[in-house]
Amino acid sequence: MESKVSEGGLNVTLTIRLLMHGKEVGSIIGKKGETVKKMREESGARINISEGNCPERIVTITGPTDAIFKAFAMIAYKFEEDITNSMSNSTATSKPPVTLRLVVPASQCGSLIGKGGSKIKEIRESTGAQVQVAGDMLPNSTERAVTISGTPDAIIQCVKQICVVMLEVQSVTKRSPPKGATIPYRPKPASTPVIFAGGQAYTIQGQYAIPHPDLTKLHQLAMQQTPFTPLGQTTPAFPGEKLPLHSSEEAQNLMGQSSGLDASPPASTHELTIPNDLIGCIIGRQGTKINEIRQMSGAQIKIANATEGSSERQITITGTPANISLAQYLINASSADPDPHGRNTFTA
Repeated sequence: MESKVSEGGLNVTLTIRLLMHGKEVGSIIGKKGETVKKMREESGARINISEGNCPERIVTITGPTDAIFKAFAMIAYKFEEDITNSMSNSTATSKPPVTLRLVVPASQCGSLIGKGGSKIKEIRESTGAQVQVAGDMLPNSTERAVTISGTPDAIIQCVKQICVVMLEVQSVTKRSPPKGATIPYRPKPASTPVIFAGGQAYTIQGQYAIPHPDLTKLHQLAMQQTPFTPLGQTTPAFPGEKLPLHSSEEAQNLMGQSSGLDASPPASTHELTIPNDLIGCIIGRQGTKINEIRQMSGAQIKIANATEGSSERQITITGTPANISLAQYLINASSADPDPHGRNTFTA
C-alpha cells in the first residue's frame, strides 16, 4: 500500500474535503482551538474549517499524502474517543463505528466505484471499512458525499486507497481535463432562529421548533403597524427570513396593545419525493413523528402508499407557505443523520 502511494508521489499536494456536523466540528476544534492546533502541528497538514452559522461545515485538509494520512488518523481516533466517552453513560453494548463523510467531485466518483463496482468492492474488502458513494450530488454542486465507516485503522487504510485513486485521476485529468468546472458544495447557513407559521412564532432549537408566545404576540401586532413590513401579507415568512426589528421601547409599546390579527396567506400544496429507506424516520413509531410534525407545522401532510417497483414515496404538504416551509424543515430534521445511500436532502 505504502509503495503504491510512494509511486503516486508523496510530494504531491492533495486536498481532501470533509463534511461534518456542528458537534463533530466542535470536537475537532477543541477548547480554544487547542485540538485543531495540535492536529495541524503534528500532521503537518493545513486544516481549514468553513465559516458561518451552518448545521454542516466543510473541513479542508491540504498537504502531502503522508500529512493527510496523519491528520485523518488524528480525526478518526478523536471521533472514536468521543464515541467511547458517550457510551460511558449509555446502556448500549455494541460500539458504533467511526463515520467520516468525504466530499468528492462527481467526475472522480466513477474511478472510485470502478467498472461494475469493482474498485469500491476491492477497497471495502482490503480495508474492512464500509464505503458508500451517494447516488445524488450534494445540493447546488457537482460533488457527492462518500461515507466511510469502520474502526480508525480501517478508515485510515481506506483514505490511503482513495488518495491513490485521486492521484491517478489527477494524472489523467492533466492530460485530458474533464468538461465543465467542478462546482464545490457549500453548506447553507442555518435558518434564522425565529420563524412564523400557522399564526405562531417558533424558535428552532436543534431538531425542534419551540413555540414562543411573546414573539407570537409581537409578530401579530407588528403586522398591524403601518411603519413596519406586514409579514404574511406581501412576503410570507420562511426560515431564513428575519422578523421586523424594533427598539426595546417600540417592542414594549406593541406588547401592551391588544392582539388578535392572524394574517396568514391562503393555503397551497407542495410535494416532496422521499427515498423509501428514509420514510420510517419521518413516520416514527406508530406515526408519532409525523403527527408531531403535523402539530408543530400546522400543515396537512399526506404520505402516498408505496408503489411497486418504486424506490421513493410521495409526500403532499398542504397549508400556508410558512406552514409548508416549517413542515419541510421538520421532515428534513427528522432524517438529518446520513442514510446508507447518503441521500438526506429531499427532492421538492
